[in-house]
Amino acid sequence: MSIRYYQQHAESFFTATVDVDMRSLYAPFIALLPAQGTLLDAGCGSGRDSKAFKAMGYDVEAFDATAEMVALAAEHTGIPVRLLTFAALNDAERYDGIWCCASLLHVPSDELPEAMQKLADALKPGGVWYVSFKYGNGEREKDGRHFTDLNEQALEKLVSPLAGIRIHAMWRTEDKRPDRDEIWLNALLRKA
Repeated sequence: MSIRYYQQHAESFFTATVDVDMRSLYAPFIALLPAQGTLLDAGCGSGRDSKAFKAMGYDVEAFDATAEMVALAAEHTGIPVRLLTFAALNDAERYDGIWCCASLLHVPSDELPEAMQKLADALKPGGVWYVSFKYGNGEREKDGRHFTDLNEQALEKLVSPLAGIRIHAMWRTEDKRPDRDEIWLNALLRKA
């Protein structure tokens, strides 16, 4: 359902998100990364964050589940962007950092544990992983998109079965887009 939405609304989503200032969310993530580390922007959308991390000197790889978003992100970032779902990710201990900004929230709750395991497997030991979800508890549909909303307890429950992964920090923020007033749950995860 969400993939169909992004196929049909790729241009408008790109325009609405590509220029949002995310520096305040980048800061705690990059503070834990090695210089010139390898990053994965998982569910990259417009490619906004991939482009920012590339400009900071990181080796960035990206994927998205929608061909239309892949094309826009590749053009915007100048890097290859893979057409991939979380379930199809099969990288092993490849990334120093994984960035999942507003992407995992589209995964149905019964599929989230597998997606989280795939991402945990792709993270190098000592790696850092950023995730964000709309704040709440449960699943819903809005305007043709599926959302899995999480609160702190739900995120802790989701992370606890992942061997070697622990929550380093959790915090709430207001939406960075000027026309939105939603609350987001942000977290940094670390791999032992």
